[in-house]
Amino acid sequence: MVIIYDLRCRNAHKFEGWFKDRGAFEQQKTERLIACPVCGEADVTLVPSSVAIRGRDARSASEKQKTEVSPLKVLREFQEYINKHFDDVGGRFAEVALRIHHGEEERKNIRGTTTSSEEETLLEEGVQFIKIPLPKFDG
Repeated sequence: MVIIYDLRCRNAHKFEGWFKDRGAFEQQKTERLIACPVCGEADVTLVPSSVAIRGRDARSASEKQKTEVSPLKVLREFQEYINKHFDDVGGRFAEVALRIHHGEEERKNIRGTTTSSEEETLLEEGVQFIKIPLPKFDG
């Protein structure tokens, strides 16, 4: 079962979050594992949501327990995926993204950092990108 909540950060950016239940949302919020994809703000609140998806699962409770994955593990796996499948262009993100957008460079997945003014330029140019704040892990 998955519940889709509409969330809003304290900077008024609205986005979706998918959670097992309200308790999972509250736990992840407490652990600051939820962040706004626009600004990275971790201070988020629920807003009324119009969509919920429910699934039927015939497995027993003990089977479900064995397959549940911790949010921290999911975050680590997500970060590993990003690191493996996206070229790190560091502080040159805006420059490389613009070259790709204008056809001057081959299309590819990139990751890196930008300044606020670079982000504004990318938006003005119509470059699609998403900000994903990734936590730092030990080891």
